[in-house]
Amino acid sequence: MGPEVTRVLGIDPGSRVTGYGVIETDGAHSRHLDSGCIRTASSDFSQRLGEIFRGVHQVLSEWQPQEVAIEQVFVARNAASALKLGQARGAAISAIVNGDLPVFEYTPAAVKQGLVGNGRADKEQVQYMVRVVLGLQGRLALDASDALAIALCHAHGQATRRQLGAIQ
Repeated sequence: MGPEVTRVLGIDPGSRVTGYGVIETDGAHSRHLDSGCIRTASSDFSQRLGEIFRGVHQVLSEWQPQEVAIEQVFVARNAASALKLGQARGAAISAIVNGDLPVFEYTPAAVKQGLVGNGRADKEQVQYMVRVVLGLQGRLALDASDALAIALCHAHGQATRRQLGAIQ
């Protein structure tokens, strides 16, 4: 019997564009299933939060992940932007919790460190590593590649935690 395969959804929240990426992983090998962006259309911020909630709910319904990883809010120079990002995260997390799924949170630096080996890597470096690890060709939106990076960071971290648990 081979290693257990887990389906992971990664989410890169944003008030205008929320990236998502779905992978299947056994901890050592990961396979891309889907990725994309939830683009909000409303000019009303409250309505955009509803669009994020419904978009994440739709991805959850379609792909049925067992675990969900989301990026934590970073401190932005602009407080208003940080608050909007926090509210977008809240809308996404509400959809996840509504589906009775566990939520795992990672800082942007932890995702970059885990995937690229440098906590200050730029988005293009992250996207490159996502392509290499998942064997992807063609165009990939930066928000979607960030979401896949979050899913990969979680998958690799969980595999390490399981191995350490087996050692103890």
